[in-house]
Amino acid sequence: MEFFSKYGIFVLGFFAQSLFGARLIVQWFHSEKQKKVASPTLYWQLSLVASFLFLIYGIIRDDVVIILGQTISYFIYVRNLQLKNEWNKIDRSVRIFLLALPAIAFGWIFFGVQHNVDTILKKTDLTHPLLIMGAVGQLMLNLRFVYQWYYSEKHNSSILPLGFWLISVCASVLILTYASFRIDPVLLVSQGIGIFVYTRNIFIHFKRHRSHHYL
Repeated sequence: MEFFSKYGIFVLGFFAQSLFGARLIVQWFHSEKQKKVASPTLYWQLSLVASFLFLIYGIIRDDVVIILGQTISYFIYVRNLQLKNEWNKIDRSVRIFLLALPAIAFGWIFFGVQHNVDTILKKTDLTHPLLIMGAVGQLMLNLRFVYQWYYSEKHNSSILPLGFWLISVCASVLILTYASFRIDPVLLVSQGIGIFVYTRNIFIHFKRHRSHHYL
Protein backbone atom coordinates (compact mmCIF):
# COMPACT_ATOMS: atom_id res chain seq x y z
CA MET A 1 0.00 0.00 0.00
CA GLU A 2 2.86 2.37 0.84
CA PHE A 3 4.47 1.64 -2.52
CA PHE A 4 1.22 2.43 -4.34
CA SER A 5 0.65 5.66 -2.42
CA LYS A 6 4.20 6.77 -3.22
CA TYR A 7 4.48 5.65 -6.84
CA GLY A 8 0.87 5.07 -7.96
CA ILE A 9 0.50 8.72 -8.95
CA PHE A 10 3.39 8.33 -11.39
CA VAL A 11 1.68 5.29 -12.90
CA LEU A 12 -1.33 7.55 -13.52
CA GLY A 13 0.88 10.19 -15.13
CA PHE A 14 2.67 7.68 -17.37
CA PHE A 15 -0.64 6.10 -18.36
CA ALA A 16 -2.06 9.49 -19.36
CA GLN A 17 1.07 10.16 -21.42
CA SER A 18 0.76 6.74 -23.07
CA LEU A 19 -2.77 7.67 -24.17
CA PHE A 20 -1.47 10.91 -25.66
CA GLY A 21 1.05 8.79 -27.55
CA ALA A 22 -1.62 6.30 -28.62
CA ARG A 23 -3.74 9.06 -30.16
CA LEU A 24 -0.81 9.99 -32.41
CA ILE A 25 -0.43 6.39 -33.57
CA VAL A 26 -4.19 6.23 -34.27
CA GLN A 27 -4.13 9.48 -36.22
CA TRP A 28 -1.04 8.43 -38.18
CA PHE A 29 -2.60 5.05 -39.05
CA HIS A 30 -5.80 6.70 -40.33
CA SER A 31 -3.82 9.26 -42.35
CA GLU A 32 -1.72 6.58 -44.02
CA LYS A 33 -4.82 4.52 -44.75
CA GLN A 34 -6.76 7.44 -46.24
CA LYS A 35 -3.67 8.96 -47.91
CA LYS A 36 -4.56 12.35 -46.43
CA VAL A 37 -4.24 14.06 -43.04
CA ALA A 38 -7.11 12.57 -41.04
CA SER A 39 -8.92 13.73 -37.90
CA PRO A 40 -10.42 10.47 -36.57
CA THR A 41 -12.96 10.44 -33.75
CA LEU A 42 -10.79 8.09 -31.70
CA TYR A 43 -8.00 10.70 -31.74
CA TRP A 44 -10.24 13.16 -29.90
CA GLN A 45 -11.69 10.53 -27.57
CA LEU A 46 -8.22 9.43 -26.49
CA SER A 47 -7.19 13.09 -26.14
CA LEU A 48 -10.09 13.82 -23.80
CA VAL A 49 -9.52 10.74 -21.65
CA ALA A 50 -5.76 11.41 -21.45
CA SER A 51 -6.34 15.08 -20.59
CA PHE A 52 -8.90 14.10 -17.94
CA LEU A 53 -6.40 11.74 -16.28
CA PHE A 54 -3.57 14.24 -16.57
CA LEU A 55 -5.72 16.93 -14.95
CA ILE A 56 -6.28 14.58 -12.00
CA TYR A 57 -2.53 13.92 -11.95
CA GLY A 58 -1.90 17.67 -11.86
CA ILE A 59 -4.35 18.18 -9.01
CA ILE A 60 -2.78 15.42 -6.91
CA ARG A 61 0.74 16.65 -7.69
CA ASP A 62 -0.11 20.29 -6.89
CA ASP A 63 1.10 21.20 -10.38
CA VAL A 64 -0.46 24.47 -11.52
CA VAL A 65 1.37 24.36 -14.87
CA ILE A 66 -0.20 21.03 -15.82
CA ILE A 67 -3.68 22.19 -14.82
CA LEU A 68 -3.46 25.46 -16.77
CA GLY A 69 -1.92 23.78 -19.81
CA GLN A 70 -4.42 20.93 -19.99
CA THR A 71 -7.42 23.20 -19.50
CA ILE A 72 -6.53 25.15 -22.65
CA SER A 73 -6.88 22.08 -24.83
CA TYR A 74 -9.46 20.16 -22.75
CA PHE A 75 -12.50 22.03 -24.03
CA ILE A 76 -11.14 22.01 -27.58
CA TYR A 77 -11.19 18.21 -27.46
CA VAL A 78 -14.83 18.42 -26.40
CA ARG A 79 -15.60 20.87 -29.19
CA ASN A 80 -14.07 18.58 -31.82
CA LEU A 81 -16.24 15.72 -30.56
CA GLN A 82 -19.23 18.05 -30.90
CA LEU A 83 -18.24 18.88 -34.49
CA LYS A 84 -18.11 15.15 -35.17
CA ASN A 85 -21.55 14.69 -33.55
CA GLU A 86 -20.04 12.29 -30.99
CA TRP A 87 -20.27 14.37 -27.80
CA ASN A 88 -24.00 13.93 -27.29
CA LYS A 89 -23.61 10.16 -27.58
CA ILE A 90 -21.85 10.18 -24.19
CA ASP A 91 -24.09 9.70 -21.16
CA ARG A 92 -25.32 13.08 -19.87
CA SER A 93 -24.06 12.57 -16.31
CA VAL A 94 -20.61 11.72 -17.65
CA ARG A 95 -20.64 14.84 -19.84
CA ILE A 96 -21.54 17.02 -16.86
CA PHE A 97 -18.72 15.54 -14.80
CA LEU A 98 -16.22 15.95 -17.63
CA LEU A 99 -17.16 19.61 -18.09
CA ALA A 100 -17.02 20.25 -14.34
CA LEU A 101 -13.51 18.88 -13.80
CA PRO A 102 -11.58 21.96 -15.05
CA ALA A 103 -13.74 24.18 -12.81
CA ILE A 104 -12.90 21.91 -9.87
CA ALA A 105 -9.22 22.16 -10.77
CA PHE A 106 -9.32 25.97 -10.87
CA GLY A 107 -11.19 26.03 -7.58
CA TRP A 108 -8.38 23.93 -6.17
CA ILE A 109 -5.79 26.43 -7.49
CA PHE A 110 -7.41 29.58 -6.15
CA PHE A 111 -8.92 28.31 -2.91
CA GLY A 112 -7.05 25.18 -1.95
CA VAL A 113 -3.33 25.58 -2.51
CA GLN A 114 -2.39 29.26 -2.54
CA HIS A 115 0.54 28.51 -0.28
CA ASN A 116 1.71 25.75 -2.60
CA VAL A 117 1.45 28.04 -5.63
CA ASP A 118 3.62 30.65 -3.89
CA THR A 119 6.13 27.99 -2.91
CA ILE A 120 6.38 26.65 -6.47
CA LEU A 121 6.94 30.14 -7.87
CA LYS A 122 9.62 30.94 -5.27
CA LYS A 123 11.51 27.70 -5.91
CA THR A 124 11.38 27.97 -9.70
CA ASP A 125 13.93 30.07 -11.56
CA LEU A 126 11.66 31.48 -14.23
CA THR A 127 14.59 33.30 -15.89
CA HIS A 128 16.63 30.15 -16.63
CA PRO A 129 16.98 29.79 -20.45
CA LEU A 130 16.43 26.02 -20.31
CA LEU A 131 13.21 26.42 -18.32
CA ILE A 132 12.01 29.14 -20.68
CA MET A 133 12.70 26.86 -23.64
CA GLY A 134 10.71 24.00 -22.11
CA ALA A 135 7.87 26.31 -21.06
CA VAL A 136 7.60 27.86 -24.54
CA GLY A 137 7.56 24.40 -26.09
CA GLN A 138 4.80 23.20 -23.77
CA LEU A 139 2.81 26.40 -24.36
CA MET A 140 3.07 25.91 -28.12
CA LEU A 141 1.85 22.31 -27.81
CA ASN A 142 -1.26 23.58 -26.06
CA LEU A 143 -1.84 26.66 -28.20
CA ARG A 144 -1.67 24.59 -31.40
CA PHE A 145 -5.10 23.30 -30.42
CA VAL A 146 -6.40 26.88 -30.23
CA TYR A 147 -5.29 27.28 -33.84
CA GLN A 148 -6.85 23.91 -34.73
CA TRP A 149 -10.10 24.97 -33.03
CA TYR A 150 -10.19 28.28 -34.94
CA TYR A 151 -9.55 26.50 -38.24
CA SER A 152 -12.19 23.85 -37.55
CA GLU A 153 -14.81 26.42 -36.57
CA LYS A 154 -14.04 28.35 -39.75
CA HIS A 155 -14.71 25.23 -41.82
CA ASN A 156 -17.42 23.85 -39.51
CA SER A 157 -15.61 20.53 -39.41
CA SER A 158 -12.98 18.85 -37.22
CA ILE A 159 -9.72 19.34 -39.15
CA LEU A 160 -6.03 18.97 -38.30
CA PRO A 161 -4.56 21.63 -40.64
CA LEU A 162 -0.98 22.01 -41.86
CA GLY A 163 -0.30 24.83 -39.39
CA PHE A 164 -1.14 22.50 -36.50
CA TRP A 165 1.65 20.11 -37.54
CA LEU A 166 4.17 22.90 -38.21
CA ILE A 167 3.59 24.31 -34.73
CA SER A 168 3.86 20.77 -33.34
CA VAL A 169 7.29 20.23 -34.93
CA CYS A 170 8.64 23.56 -33.64
CA ALA A 171 7.35 22.84 -30.13
CA SER A 172 8.72 19.30 -30.20
CA VAL A 173 12.20 20.52 -31.15
CA LEU A 174 12.20 22.90 -28.18
CA ILE A 175 11.00 20.22 -25.76
CA LEU A 176 13.45 17.61 -27.09
CA THR A 177 16.29 20.08 -26.56
CA TYR A 178 15.02 20.81 -23.06
CA ALA A 179 14.62 17.09 -22.29
CA SER A 180 18.13 16.31 -23.56
CA PHE A 181 19.71 18.75 -21.12
CA ARG A 182 17.40 17.62 -18.32
CA ILE A 183 17.93 13.93 -19.19
CA ASP A 184 14.19 13.30 -19.06
CA PRO A 185 13.50 9.89 -20.69
CA VAL A 186 9.70 10.35 -20.60
CA LEU A 187 9.83 13.56 -22.63
CA LEU A 188 12.52 12.18 -24.94
CA VAL A 189 10.48 9.10 -25.82
CA SER A 190 7.11 10.87 -26.11
CA GLN A 191 8.43 13.76 -28.20
CA GLY A 192 10.65 11.44 -30.24
CA ILE A 193 7.55 9.55 -31.35
CA GLY A 194 5.62 12.79 -31.66
CA ILE A 195 8.03 14.58 -33.98
CA PHE A 196 8.04 11.57 -36.33
CA VAL A 197 4.22 11.62 -36.59
CA TYR A 198 4.13 15.42 -36.95
CA THR A 199 6.69 15.32 -39.76
CA ARG A 200 4.91 12.44 -41.47
CA ASN A 201 1.61 14.37 -41.49
CA ILE A 202 3.35 17.36 -43.09
CA PHE A 203 4.74 15.04 -45.77
CA ILE A 204 1.28 13.49 -46.37
CA HIS A 205 -0.26 16.96 -46.63
CA PHE A 206 2.18 18.16 -49.29
CA LYS A 207 2.07 14.86 -51.16
CA ARG A 208 -1.73 15.03 -51.40
CA HIS A 209 -1.63 18.71 -52.33
CA ARG A 210 0.91 18.01 -55.08
CA SER A 211 -1.11 15.09 -56.48
CA HIS A 212 -4.26 17.24 -56.64
CA HIS A 213 -2.30 20.00 -58.32
CA TYR A 214 -1.41 17.69 -61.20
CA LEU A 215 -4.95 16.28 -61.60
